[in-house]
Amino acid sequence: MKKQISKHEYQKLVEEKAPGSHFIKNLFAAFITGGAICAVGQIVMLIFENFGADKELSASATSIIMIFIGAFLTGINIYDEIGKFGGAGASVPITGFSNSIVSPAMEFKKEGHVMGVGAKMFLIAGPVLVYGIFASVIAGLFYFIWKQVM
Repeated sequence: MKKQISKHEYQKLVEEKAPGSHFIKNLFAAFITGGAICAVGQIVMLIFENFGADKELSASATSIIMIFIGAFLTGINIYDEIGKFGGAGASVPITGFSNSIVSPAMEFKKEGHVMGVGAKMFLIAGPVLVYGIFASVIAGLFYFIWKQVM
């Protein structure tokens, strides 16, 4: 026969066994990781501007390069380690978006190019793209109407 424990005893047992929160450590790691990714992006942008590219071209080229870096580091299994250390600091920048597309594609490549890589590539990023595009269309319509009225 099993011994019945009270809710208070159960709560005490859970608090003893549960791992402690590392809020400050996680906050610091996310700050350092996100800051480092953004610093690399800024350096890339400054390199393009130093070679004579205007701000718009530099920003576009920097985005493309940062997406490539995120995909490349995911492909060689380094970005996952960065993500384990940096948490949201690695997820929020554009390199994290690249990682969210490449990771499922790599995981499901054994299912083939169409049903594996093609179908699973947007498993996580798909909803972000759909709602992002939808929101931009709605915002564009509001802007268009605002300009017509004013």
